[in-house]
Amino acid sequence: MRIITDTASDITREQAEAMGVRLVPLTITFGETKMAMDTEEDFQAFFERLYEEKELPKTSQPSPQLYLNEYETARKNGEDVLVLALSGGLSGTVRSARLAKELSGYDRIRIIDTRQAILTQRMLVERAVKRRAEGRSAEEIEKELLEVRDRMVVCGALDTLTFLRKGGRIPPGLDIIGNVLEFKPVIELKDGVLVKLGIARGQKKSRQYLYREYEAVPVDKDWPVYTGYTYDSAAGESFFRETKERYQLEGCRMYPVGGVIGTHVGKNCLALAFVRERNN
Repeated sequence: MRIITDTASDITREQAEAMGVRLVPLTITFGETKMAMDTEEDFQAFFERLYEEKELPKTSQPSPQLYLNEYETARKNGEDVLVLALSGGLSGTVRSARLAKELSGYDRIRIIDTRQAILTQRMLVERAVKRRAEGRSAEEIEKELLEVRDRMVVCGALDTLTFLRKGGRIPPGLDIIGNVLEFKPVIELKDGVLVKLGIARGQKKSRQYLYREYEAVPVDKDWPVYTGYTYDSAAGESFFRETKERYQLEGCRMYPVGGVIGTHVGKNCLALAFVRERNN
């Protein structure tokens, strides 16, 4: 089975190869310069460039041809294909994957709009890889991931609204606070789009906002809890350790966030990702 995802998952090339996952890139360009998002070092270089430039970079969805190439290889190998795409509410990536399927005429392709990005998109990819290793079919994996995607939560405490404002992506209710430094916007990816969670005064209180969201409902222990950060690895490590110790978490991991979402949130963002329990 060929599992395909995109670079909005922040899975590096090395990680993708280790998992046996095919990685399709979104393109990030400053003027005529393309920024690679293959390594964690690339992520850091991106944020340094982001703060040097006056204009936001352009982020472009993968071309259908990139998916078509993967599908044709799968056809030759007699493989099923499972595509886990960045939320359709944030990008046209999933449309490129679907158009390529139509062009290919290959009927063993399943495409999931994950409605997720960064940490939670990564979780879905990792679960698909695990189930493939267990011998599950593409249909079985698709069914499991479709059930869980709307129970996933990824929320973030931002340092500034500057980049959301530049990109025209400020969730309703946040535009009123301006850029007063002590106010930290807190956002969530909900139903595939960015929404306001609240506004906190200072980073410490913004972390508490994230924790309140985690504590609001029972968490599905079958899924991990991940933390993320943009650029500031020391702050990321501090948040990771605090979260892990606060909730006595096993299997909690920390990952850097790259340029696809980083374009809109900027440096010094902290993120928390988990899965809510199923409503029976």
